[in-house]
Amino acid sequence: MLSVYLSGEIHTDWREQIIEGAKGLDVEFSAPVTDHGASDDCGVEILGAEENKYWHDHKGAMVNAIRTRKGIEEADVVVVRFGDKYKQWNAAFDAGYASAMGKSLIILQPPEHDHALKEVDAAALAVTREPGQVVEILRYVLEGTLPK
Repeated sequence: MLSVYLSGEIHTDWREQIIEGAKGLDVEFSAPVTDHGASDDCGVEILGAEENKYWHDHKGAMVNAIRTRKGIEEADVVVVRFGDKYKQWNAAFDAGYASAMGKSLIILQPPEHDHALKEVDAAALAVTREPGQVVEILRYVLEGTLPK
């Protein structure tokens, strides 16, 4: 079984497209919490309220990091999606962490991000434009077959 961690933007259905496309493949997927509110507030909901927004966010980031580290460390392949909205510093961090751990890294990004992400792309084993390309890479890794 191939373990794949799906990191990155949470505003589109790219994860669902990959999971649907990979049906029938021996793949297990994991991901961060994609409910934006839950992800932002997990620290204060579990550890207690914070008046200062910095500490509110800091608590959430620390709790989320436990899940993220586990997902990346246990994965055979890490897919990081950079979307059109926001700066997604967390996605860049996840890509760097996965690269430092020697994980097979696939980046999914639009062409307009190529220059900004050139160092991230250089660390990846593949840079894709569409979720279907990620599925075809997974199929090739598991079955050695090319797209029809």
